[in-house]
Amino acid sequence: MMASALEQYVNNVRQLSTQGNFSQLCEFISKSSDQLSKNASHLDNALGTFDMQQHSLGVLGILCVKYNLSTIADVETLLVQTQEFINQCNGEQVRYATDSYAELCHKLTALLVEKKQPMRGIGMLSQAITKIQLIPSQLTSIHADLCQLCLLAKCMKPAVQFLNVDITDISKEGGLYDAKHFLLYYYYGGMIYTALKQYDRALYFYETAITTPSMAVSHIMLESYKKFILVSLLVHGKIPSLPKYTSQVVARYIKPLCQHYHDLATSYQTLNPTEVQNVITKHTDTFNRDKNMGLVKQCVTALYKKNIQRLTKTFLTLSLADMANRVQLSSPQDAEKYVLHMIEDGEIFATINQKDGMVSFHDNPEKFNNVSMLLRLDREMSACISLDEKLREMDREIAVNPQYVQKSSGVHEDDMPASTSAIKAGSSGAYAM
Repeated sequence: MMASALEQYVNNVRQLSTQGNFSQLCEFISKSSDQLSKNASHLDNALGTFDMQQHSLGVLGILCVKYNLSTIADVETLLVQTQEFINQCNGEQVRYATDSYAELCHKLTALLVEKKQPMRGIGMLSQAITKIQLIPSQLTSIHADLCQLCLLAKCMKPAVQFLNVDITDISKEGGLYDAKHFLLYYYYGGMIYTALKQYDRALYFYETAITTPSMAVSHIMLESYKKFILVSLLVHGKIPSLPKYTSQVVARYIKPLCQHYHDLATSYQTLNPTEVQNVITKHTDTFNRDKNMGLVKQCVTALYKKNIQRLTKTFLTLSLADMANRVQLSSPQDAEKYVLHMIEDGEIFATINQKDGMVSFHDNPEKFNNVSMLLRLDREMSACISLDEKLREMDREIAVNPQYVQKSSGVHEDDMPASTSAIKAGSSGAYAM
């Protein structure tokens, strides 16, 4: 037998769902959470009376309450119920309560992390995102949860399909979208691309996290900045200048907190592996504590490769022993390993004569006149055309945005016509970040 409060909840959910009055239903569910919590032992009975498609909001309300209980009696049952809900729920209904829907996904993620079962949630969250997205390029707060689980499970591919889509809009989620999830998405995304050695894309993600408008120091921005420095060394061999729109807190507060990383970058520009190694040895504890030692070691490897590439511009042939001496490698065998890896990765063009231990450097054999290269150029041109169209579209949207018009014209809100003020109140928050 269900308690009377639950019976009333079930009846109201059924009635309002049948009427299609989902806004009122969301309001009713939010006011019923306390009553549902008091009847926790009967919640599963109430769930059994609902149809997932017709009563998605009612099911969502009960699941949120179950996750918020001080003690979850049966974790396995709750996980199964959550999976069934995400698989079968009505996307149009749950979009009326994107804040509750996102909160459910956040609680699910936290539970899976606690139980050390990140792989289990990857499929669920991937589907959860597509359920509430209005367009594929819309960012939800669930994106950050998915990236976190993929990193913990060391299974990057499911997140990459979302990361590869450039964001043009942000889900408002009832006005409760937290900037934390925006920063975490770009921080975790940068980590995923770093793990996949797609360093240019990783650098873009870290830079986005760092340059997000801010009035205070964020720990996420701080960690992004540390990795931004290391990946910059891998890609450019130095720290590039940040855009002019970067918040002052980065230069004023974050940079001084990353002095050890700046010391590494300074030594890196000398192209002297010994100096770089001295800095690493001096700040080993810091790099280990930040869990960045793996990236630091990659920077050392990249420096050796960079020095070998410089030799290709000076010599046509060079012995492995002489190469090892010039780039400060410990032996000709180490030099041979580096050269072989670089040839395999297309970083240099060379051949090694095993008899006399000589390396011969060659010009790039690519003549840029084959079919595959033409197809690549065509793809790049199509991407540029698509980007140009998107920029024009966004520029038009911004030009008629009431907030932009008000600020650019210097008109105060009190002076605006009533109709314009109404539009302003309902305008998208996508540009507020």
